[in-house]
Amino acid sequence: MKRTAIFLAVSGFTLCPALFANADEATLQELRDQVAALTERLNAMEAKTKVMEEKTNQVVATAKPATSWADRIQWHGDVRYRVEQTDKDSAYDDINRNRIRARIGLTAQVSDDFKAGVALASGSESPTSANQTLGGGGSSKQINLDMAWIDWNFAENLNLVAGKTKNPFYTPGGSGLVWDSDYRPEGGHLSYDNGSVWAIAAYHFLNSYDGSKGTDDIEEMFGAQLGYNVTVSEKTSLKVGTSYLYIPVAGSAAFFEDSDDNAEFFGNTGIGGTHALDYEVAEVFAELNTKLAGIPTMLFADYVKNTDSDADEDTGYAAGFKLGKVKGRGDLAFSYLYQDLEADAVFAAFADSDFAGGGTDVKGHKYGAYLGLSKNTTASLSYYDTEIGKVRGEGKKSDYDAIKLNIEAKF
Repeated sequence: MKRTAIFLAVSGFTLCPALFANADEATLQELRDQVAALTERLNAMEAKTKVMEEKTNQVVATAKPATSWADRIQWHGDVRYRVEQTDKDSAYDDINRNRIRARIGLTAQVSDDFKAGVALASGSESPTSANQTLGGGGSSKQINLDMAWIDWNFAENLNLVAGKTKNPFYTPGGSGLVWDSDYRPEGGHLSYDNGSVWAIAAYHFLNSYDGSKGTDDIEEMFGAQLGYNVTVSEKTSLKVGTSYLYIPVAGSAAFFEDSDDNAEFFGNTGIGGTHALDYEVAEVFAELNTKLAGIPTMLFADYVKNTDSDADEDTGYAAGFKLGKVKGRGDLAFSYLYQDLEADAVFAAFADSDFAGGGTDVKGHKYGAYLGLSKNTTASLSYYDTEIGKVRGEGKKSDYDAIKLNIEAKF
């Protein structure tokens, strides 16, 4: 608009000789030069303004909206109802019970490089079970601190985590050969994962208190894992890995006792009320995910050996598969597992608490069927055809069969 007014004014000055009859040619030329210079400045200003507008639009398009604390927090949890029946050799030991497991937690993105989380769970002080048996005339049930951790992402693909955390070690096919799925280690670990290669170095406590009178000792365990995840084809991927665990507990008393099914050391060898061995466990595993006839299929194998033991009872293995995947209502899946875990192959207190009542010196089969009731809600039926060995069975083997019916909702 300003440029148009200037041109009109100049044109008027040029075309109206009556108004400028007394103006000489030099004066008119000076005016023309001034208008040309002003026009050039206006063109430059418009170009600069256009560039600034484009940059502003780009900044607005890419800028992240301001987030509140509520936006930085994610809630998660699950509730499981279980009906189980256990059949042992002795009728006196048969168990029929109803149990619940309830867990709830939150994760907060504290800053760009720090996260923190807290979670609560039902259950007892057992580190491998959050189940709570119903009874007591409807009495209130116990709630415990399940997790409390801080996660520092201090470099690309590198995280340092400290506190009471989810178990960082990968378990192929969900195998409980070494770790129960409910186990929450305490201490810290360093992890690296670039999508293809992962590595973990962990320092965890069994007892972190050293009393002033020397009545308590700091007892710890160390672990490392290295794994590789490779995409074989569009439908097939393979995970392979190896782990090493050092749990020096020889001479230590039991850290906790499970009153349900286990003796003092859950199958491990003891001498005079203390652990007889350290556990230097070497593990190798593989997990294959593919599709067979269009059905999602997972196969896995897991092998462990306690390299600190000179006895015969120092190895264990598990192998199995799962057909199908439950995502929504009506989805079906089936699984099978065979496991043979000798008495001193692993630290028994951390092994799967469901298989033959938990611990080591066990072997047998697990069959599973899963049905999607709705999105995030699944019913499952598991049958355990297992056997307890002579070490835990006090010199004789015994059958241990169990049926577990679960209904679980996740949120």
